[in-house]
This record gives sequence, C-alpha cells and structure tokens, in this order.
Amino acid sequence: MAGLRDIRKRINSVRSTHKITKAMKMVAAAKLRGAEERLRAGRPYAQMLDDVIANLYRRTDPAGFPLLAGKETAPKVELLVVTSDRGLCGAFNSNILRYAWATRKRLEAEGKQVSISVIGRKSLDFFKRRSVTARQSHLNILGNHNYGLAMRIGKELVDSFTGDVVDEVYLVYNEFVSAISQRIIDRRLIPVQLPAEPRPTGMDAVIDYRYEPDRDALLAELLPLQVNYQLYRAFLESFAAEMGARMSAMDSATTNAEEMIDRLTLQFNRARQAAITKELMDIVNGANAVT
Repeated sequence: MAGLRDIRKRINSVRSTHKITKAMKMVAAAKLRGAEERLRAGRPYAQMLDDVIANLYRRTDPAGFPLLAGKETAPKVELLVVTSDRGLCGAFNSNILRYAWATRKRLEAEGKQVSISVIGRKSLDFFKRRSVTARQSHLNILGNHNYGLAMRIGKELVDSFTGDVVDEVYLVYNEFVSAISQRIIDRRLIPVQLPAEPRPTGMDAVIDYRYEPDRDALLAELLPLQVNYQLYRAFLESFAAEMGARMSAMDSATTNAEEMIDRLTLQFNRARQAAITKELMDIVNGANAVT
C-alpha cells in the first residue's frame, strides 16, 4: 500500500502544478492581447515619425547632426540587451542571450571596446555570472508600458554618445511575430539608422513644406524622439514576445501535466487492482488451508 500512497501523492502534486501552469497560461494570454493592441496603436505614429525624419534627412546635410552622421571612428560599442525579468517562457531569454554573447565576442575580435547595458533581470544575471559588469541596468520596467521610462533611458544613451562614453549603441531584443514565434532583432539605435533614399531632384527638390521652427531645428528635436520611440517600441515588442513565449510554454506544460496525470492514474488503478487481487488470493488460500 505504500506504493499506492506514493502514486497518490504524485498525482496530487502534478494536479497542483497543472492548476498553476493553466492559470499562468491564461494570464499570459490576457497580457498578450493587451500588448498586441498597444503595438497596433503605436504603428501609425512610428510610421509618420519615420517619414518626417526621412524627408528632413533627404533635404539636410547630416554633417551637422552627430545623431545622424555618427563619428568617423567608432571603437566604443554598446549593446543594449532586452530580456525578461522572470523565467518560465521557454527559450525566450536563452536565445537572445546566446546571440548577445556571440555578438560581444565578435565585436571584441574586431578590436572594439564593448560595453553592456541590460533591460531585465535575466540579462543582468547572465552577464554577472560571466564577470561582465553592466554599465546601466534597468529591472522590472517592461510590464509598465511607460513611455517616460523609455525617454529617461534614451536620454542617458544620447548623453553617453555626445559625451564620448560610447560611439555606437545597438539594440538587441526579441521582436514579436506571433504567439509561438519571436525574431531576434539587432538594430543600430545610435546613430539613428534611416533607410537609404536618394536626395530629391527637380521639382521635388523645390517644393517642400514650410517649417516652424526651421528645418534644422526641427530635425535636431526629432532625432532624440526617434531614439526614445525606438526604445519604447522595442520594449513593447519584447513584452509581447515574452507573453507569447510564456503562453506557449505554459500550454505545453499544462498538456504534459494532463498526460502525466493520466499515466499516473492508470498506474494507480493497476496497482490498486493488483493489491486487491493479492488480498483476495490470501483470503482464498487461508480459507482453503482451514478446510
């Protein structure tokens, strides 16, 4: 009977785990829907901001804008790695961290001085275990969806660029593709990266908007906004990807728990039937011995 008690304990334990994973799946699904809505709501603004900056860029000499032109040499590169603060989301964190570590080694092999800044506890712990000190770390911010946080981080990065602390900043994060799929994005954040478009010619060069203030002042104002919004968008993408990965992982865990409960229940029933049969045989044998 001790075997039956052990099996019953295991069934109860797996049932408790099943309840937890099912609840976590439902919570992640609800958060994922909200994150997808925020991503869709922000796309028109992002597109319009890109279009305005691209139009100004085509009509402006980028030499007067370090955030556009960059520096002649860029020996100091920073990787801003975005991960989650918690686990239980499959390979979401491990994939991005392996990529970031390989990128760091590649840049160092090219003679670059590589610094690391992190968003999320998982990335902070990862680099700390490898004796790499993060220049800046920000924890428990992705779920807040606060644009003000992105502004503060973006300002610090821009100040580090203008103060010669870093020459380039690359943003490494998981982009949301679907509930079961994420894509690693490695994007240059500073200097601002714009699509290559030809300079306007002919009438297109003559006809332009009337700017207030002037074109250069407007571009100088918009470039930090571009950095801030790219950060904010990466945070939204990463959070949505995390919720999708967690929902998928918890769905698999819930299914595995259900299958394990079925196997343990079958094992329990067989063991109980064998015990009952053994007791009946003992009773019959005892009765035969008496007679």
